[in-house]
Amino acid sequence: MLGARSPAASTPTLPPERRQAAQFRKMRAAHSAALCEDYAELIDDLLQTSGEARVTDIARRLGVSHATVNKNINKMKREGLATARPYRGVFLTDAGNALAARIRARHRLVVDLLLAVGVPLEDAEQDAEGIEHYVSNAALSAFEQFLGMRRKTKAARGPALKNRRPGMSNA
Repeated sequence: MLGARSPAASTPTLPPERRQAAQFRKMRAAHSAALCEDYAELIDDLLQTSGEARVTDIARRLGVSHATVNKNINKMKREGLATARPYRGVFLTDAGNALAARIRARHRLVVDLLLAVGVPLEDAEQDAEGIEHYVSNAALSAFEQFLGMRRKTKAARGPALKNRRPGMSNA
């Protein structure tokens, strides 16, 4: 049980204005990048599974309007991530494909970490969809290191666990 808090302890402490403004700028930029990342990943998925990525399909899968999809596809085109031709759908450039691959790897790493700490698969997939866009490279490196150590520990214990008889302790 937590102890009682003094009134002074519950008063928020604001960071300096410049630092707080920089934090909010960083989050706005990350949010904008997250949209491009989601679009790139979905376009790549659609191209791989059905051979085409139409605005209609993208809008339905993201639950947004055609106008929203067109606006974001135009942004991706300006950034060199996608190309689109009338009546032909949307295609990723090499940079767009690289972005999709990078975000897919981030997603997988975040899901693996969440599963490792006991989050159920469905929740891990859902939570990773948001986390993957905002997690720092330093955190991703730490996740990889943690999961790598965990795999090594499991591999080292593997033979002992395989040879264990049911009902016997592994001490």
